[in-house]
Amino acid sequence: MIKRITQHDTLVLRSRVLRKGIDPELCRFPADENAGTFHLGYFEGDMLVCIGTFFPEDYKDMGPKGFRLRGMASDPDFAGKGYGGQLINFALDELKSSGAAYIWCNARTTASGFYRKLGFNFCSEEFEIPGVGLHYDMYLLF
Repeated sequence: MIKRITQHDTLVLRSRVLRKGIDPELCRFPADENAGTFHLGYFEGDMLVCIGTFFPEDYKDMGPKGFRLRGMASDPDFAGKGYGGQLINFALDELKSSGAAYIWCNARTTASGFYRKLGFNFCSEEFEIPGVGLHYDMYLLF
């Protein structure tokens, strides 16, 4: 089941999956509580197993009405079951119906195939985020 969650609900998975187990309180994003931001979670029973945060942010020269995906993470014990794709497709439906023009993200190089399967395209060369790893910027037009 996919539903909206709070910013606080995202912190443990962000810490464990994306930030090598650092203090979850250090895994907050500046846009977490901005107007228009929403957080989604995929639940297997009562367990939160996949998360994503979506907020209004335009990408460079792509024009207005952009949304950014950040903090996409799946519990390693539940990875590969399709939950991440379902969560993103759920978000895409919400974004399209709200008038967004596109979505973009900093995709880890290791996750770029996942995003390509969902229809995302590359819009940057590979780059490194210090302490986090190699990434590409990727986007999907609506």
